[in-house]
Formats: sequence, C-alpha cells, structure tokens
Amino acid sequence: MAPKPISPPGKLAENVAHFVRMLRAAGMPVGPGHTLSAARALGVVDTTQRSQFYWALHGTLVSAPEQRAIFDSAFRLFWRDPLGRDEALQALLSTSRMGEGEPGERAPARLSAGTAPGYTESTQAREGEEISMRMAFSPSEVLRTKDFEQMTPEEVRQAREALRHLKLDLRPILTRRLRPDPHGPGIDARRTLRASLRTGGYPMSLRRRSHATRRPTLVAICDISGSMETYSRILLHFFHTLTNAGERIHTFLFGTRLTNITRLLRDQDVDRAMERVGQTVLDWYGGTRIGAALRAFNLHWSRRLLAEGAVVLLVTDGLDREGASGIAFEARRLRKSCRRLIWLNPLLRYERFAPRAAGIRALLPEVDEHRAVHNLASVEALARALGRTEPGIPARAS
Repeated sequence: MAPKPISPPGKLAENVAHFVRMLRAAGMPVGPGHTLSAARALGVVDTTQRSQFYWALHGTLVSAPEQRAIFDSAFRLFWRDPLGRDEALQALLSTSRMGEGEPGERAPARLSAGTAPGYTESTQAREGEEISMRMAFSPSEVLRTKDFEQMTPEEVRQAREALRHLKLDLRPILTRRLRPDPHGPGIDARRTLRASLRTGGYPMSLRRRSHATRRPTLVAICDISGSMETYSRILLHFFHTLTNAGERIHTFLFGTRLTNITRLLRDQDVDRAMERVGQTVLDWYGGTRIGAALRAFNLHWSRRLLAEGAVVLLVTDGLDREGASGIAFEARRLRKSCRRLIWLNPLLRYERFAPRAAGIRALLPEVDEHRAVHNLASVEALARALGRTEPGIPARAS
C-alpha cells in the first residue's frame, strides 16, 4: 500500500526552513515558496530512506545544473556536526512516519551515513578527522575559522568585537602634490631662484623636492541581497571601524540600487550607525543587479573618489538576477579607474568552487584579485594584503 501523504508540521517544517536559509546564503535563488514545496515533498516520501530524503529536497530546491554542487555541499554541512546531528535529525523525523520494523534511533545514523550521492564511508571518516582537528584548536581559533553564516548570535557578537580591533597598515602611495625634500630626486626651481636672491642672484645651493605621500583611499561596494546579507552585515562593522579610525574609506551598499552610506558610518556609536544604515537602505534581502550598481557608481562617483589611486573592494558572490548583463563592461571601466580592484567572494569558501554562473564568469577577467571573505581569518588575510603592494600591480601615482 502506498504511504499516505502527510503535511509536515512542527520541527520538520522548521528544519526545512533552516536548510533553505543555508542554501540561500550559499547563493542559490530559493525562498519561502521553495521551503513550502520542499516540506510538502518530504511529507509524501519515506524520510528514513536516505535516497528519497535527498531527492525530495533536490527535486524541489535545485533548478539549474550549476546549483548541484552547492546543494550537495550544503546538504552535507547541514548534518555534519556529530554532537548535534542526531538531535537535529531526530527532531526532523519526530513528526514523520518511521518505516515498519525500523527502530527510530537508527534513522539518524542511516541518514547521516549517506546524505547525498558520493557520500561514502571514506568521506564520513575524513569529516570525522576534520572535526577532531577542530576540537584540538582553542576557542579563539575555532571562531577565526568559522563561517559567518554558521555562527551563533554570541559568536557573531564576538566576531564583530574582533573586527573592531583589526588594524590596517596601508602602504602610502605617491600623489601629484610636491613637497620640499632636501633629499628629493627633483629640483625645485622656484625655491632655488628665491634663495638665490640672498646671494646676489647666484644659486649657491639647489633646493630639491619630491612627491608627497598619503594613505590610499578605500572604496567598498557591498552586495546586500539575500545570499550576501549575513556577510555584508558583519563586514560593515569592519568598515565602520576603519571609518572611525581615520582611514579614507567610502562605503556603498547595493541590492537592486546603489546607496552611499559613508556618512552614516562616521557615527562612532556602532549600534546607532547600523540602525541608521538599516533605516536608510531599502533593498536588503532582495535581488542583485551587479551591472546596474557598477554602472551607477561609475557614472556618479568614480571621478570624485577614484582620481587619487583608490583601492576598490567589491563584496559580492557574483550571482545576478539579470545574468551577466553589463557586468563585464562596467567592471572593466571600474578597473581602469582605480589602483586595484579586489573581488571579495564568500563562495570561494567551497573547495569545489567553479565559475559556472554567468555573473561570476563575467567578473573574473576584470578584477585584479579574487579573494574569499567568509570568516575572521579571511578578513585578517585581506587586511594584510591591503598593507602591501601586490606583485604585478604597481602603486600608481595619483
């Protein structure tokens, strides 16, 4: 007899919602409608059978071939923690039907042993070794390497506090302005002639000059769409710290439109600054229009902010609702205007990351550097990279 379809209430629907949220954070275009579809699908399959459980979610949440790798990785990670896995799976299955003659306590082991195709005993053993290695680290080291998306509220608070103490040691760059310098490479003709008036018009010594230096300008352009919201919110605390530490930094947010929040971040009270940002920016959690945002920046802000050799940080996963429309052209235009264009992409946290999405393929050739930004360690690495001149990317005089 065919199993009777059931509506998935309680913990089942709640855990499906958590899983869909993880997929959305990883860049997949899923939302509340997908959550309902996935929950209904689980209600009509035997959730104690790993293949049925996997394919019910896969069939309702994966809409394109390039999403398969992300889905598989998220599926494994969702049940990865051995300390909480059994409890989570038991809660998930508490409202579902168990197979006849199958003891309930065996269901978590069966599901975790084969959550997706290709998940073998060697894979499980390897993940167990990774977990054992993580337990050997200190709590601070675990926090440094933990993905922002997987942090608890308390860990997020600790991460924000750590970012408040992160400093930049930016290497000064040359400007067009000249300054007196007794050991400078150039001769200051005006000062030399003026000094010669004291000696009857004979220049007894040459006055010299050199280009003045200053710390480079930073421009951060952050994606706040649904898949990027968690990462951008935490990075905003880093940019707030830099702003109030006297760094020359300008911060922009974009989802479907570009918003300059530089003045809002100058408020030294970080909570008040973030509240004002939340009230001012209206396109949180929405779609992404990378090409349109870059075009708006190039049109309205590029000349006034990038004329002095600025470094641009583009924070996005490259997943655009309009495909690759205008992205390559505008990114190329932006790159020509700035000293360095650095793309910060949370999706690089995946070992099997591949540039399959059209937006990612359009951006990659147009940036100077492509870096991961998904935990404290990656932000610290970014700070170190900004403090040195990368090989092959000379510091241009502005």
